[in-house]
Amino acid sequence: MGYMNTASMHAGGGEPRWLTDEEQRVWQAYLHATTLFEDHLDRQLQRDAGMPHVYYGLLVQLSRAPHRRKRMTDLAMGAKITRSRLSHAIARLERNGWVRREDCPSDKRGQNAVLTDEGLKILERTAPGHVEAVRQAMFDRLTQEQVEQLGQIMRIVAEGLQPEDSGADLPWLR
Repeated sequence: MGYMNTASMHAGGGEPRWLTDEEQRVWQAYLHATTLFEDHLDRQLQRDAGMPHVYYGLLVQLSRAPHRRKRMTDLAMGAKITRSRLSHAIARLERNGWVRREDCPSDKRGQNAVLTDEGLKILERTAPGHVEAVRQAMFDRLTQEQVEQLGQIMRIVAEGLQPEDSGADLPWLR
């Protein structure tokens, strides 16, 4: 028996739309690959920089932002994490001297996270090993056509989970 789609069961009140055998194989392969991939990147970043993948992503976001600063709410949205998890991550990055917080001049209640010079140095030192880990684990294994297809598929999935006009319960809104 396949994986139960509870949304269709509750919406129609009838029989659940079980996954086909092929859909179940694809679903399990996806879960297996994404779990291994995230673990691979976490191990590489812990070894090279003493930080998990999500923290690295925060530093990257800040490095790309004007003046290396970004509102905390926008940072949470970009990382697809809750504000609570972001606050914890930023506190650790502050202790390392890689990020600092400052009040947001346009919003008395808001705060910005700012990438420090030391944070930029750790990012620059870590980026070559990280990009090699990504390339080795994913892109070197795929043809150009597969890369394009994967990009299209992931955009479609993400758009369905994050519709622009919905009041969805997204992590950064919590």
